[in-house]
Amino acid sequence: MSLPLAGLCAIVTGAGRGLGRAEALELARLGAAVVVNDHGRPGRDGSGAASAEPAEQVAEEIRAAGGTAVPHSGDVADFRQAGELVRLAVEEFGKLDILVNNAGILRDRMVFSMTEDEWDAVIRVHLKGHFNTTRFAAAHWRERSKAAGAAVYGRIVNTSSEAFVAGSAGQPNYAAAKGGIVGLTTSTALALAKYGVTANAICPRARTRMTEDVFACLRKPEEGLDPLAPEHVAPLVGYLASPTAAGVNGQLLVVHGGMVAVLERPRVRAKFDSKQEAFTYDELDALLTPHYAGRPAGETFAAAEVLGLKRG
Repeated sequence: MSLPLAGLCAIVTGAGRGLGRAEALELARLGAAVVVNDHGRPGRDGSGAASAEPAEQVAEEIRAAGGTAVPHSGDVADFRQAGELVRLAVEEFGKLDILVNNAGILRDRMVFSMTEDEWDAVIRVHLKGHFNTTRFAAAHWRERSKAAGAAVYGRIVNTSSEAFVAGSAGQPNYAAAKGGIVGLTTSTALALAKYGVTANAICPRARTRMTEDVFACLRKPEEGLDPLAPEHVAPLVGYLASPTAAGVNGQLLVVHGGMVAVLERPRVRAKFDSKQEAFTYDELDALLTPHYAGRPAGETFAAAEVLGLKRG
């Protein structure tokens, strides 16, 4: 079997269950040594006591299959603990090569009902959690590159969502965090390219603890692989983490059920120029009102329309 990640070290956050677990197992199958991170709180809203058990179980699963793994149960949304996670990878395996950010929680509420804590908690875990690990991994790669006087190997795979692409009425906190992750990813891709590091984001659609209500109407088949199984997402993460994907940088990809869609950055749909030095209200009314007449009130990016996306 081909082992494109042999000799490489990977961190996967939120790897105790669902997507993160599938991704950690895939990276290990492809030859990487994996640091399995999961804070272990049982509630999908981040509630409950933290536990080392989920991370330890997945690490043991990897070792039982002949791979190499160590667990880490720290909270990646905590700046210090995220730094400790990256240091653990370097201490255990000599270097870090791959960072997969997957950890997240949900606290769904309509925007007019959402509390400050519900907003802050989701932004903290998703967006700040992605930043924290990225910051320490980026510093590690920059230092190695400067010491070597050459580019090094580095891969970041971040987890965004179709909730950002298509909108999600009951998830303003989640959609905002996932949109922020795309911005973080493209900024990081530009900043680290000269060091040999790539950064990409995926929008996975999978049946997990976090999406159980979203896909409740789509029953899991009694036989065969579920089209919404996390195992459909993991190979793309393995590819983006591999040497073969060196030319893929700053990209956003939707993946589920045997499909991968590469999304374009937003394009200009229409452009209007004032016939005078600056626009007036009346001129804008004459130009823009007819342009939007007849369009759906909730229309978002064309990519969402093409993919037929709703919520996820």
